[in-house]
Amino acid sequence: MGRAAKIAAVAVLGGVLMALAILHLSSPPAPDTSPPTRIGGDASPVASTVSERCRTLTVADTECAAAWEAKRRHFFGQKD
Repeated sequence: MGRAAKIAAVAVLGGVLMALAILHLSSPPAPDTSPPTRIGGDASPVASTVSERCRTLTVADTECAAAWEAKRRHFFGQKD
């Protein structure tokens, strides 16, 4: 296989991969997909509603600050 044939093969392979990537990105998401569910049941419903509410706040809130601090400690594996 000559040098020109190798270059052509790589160019064709690259073009096919690029076309597949464009098709994948331009296709709409499947309508029957659901959001991923939590495997561990360690989060209480109260904690999840607090974190949902705290995501949209723009002012300081002591309850939200405490919730985020608890999540940070849990993430880094620190004891309470």
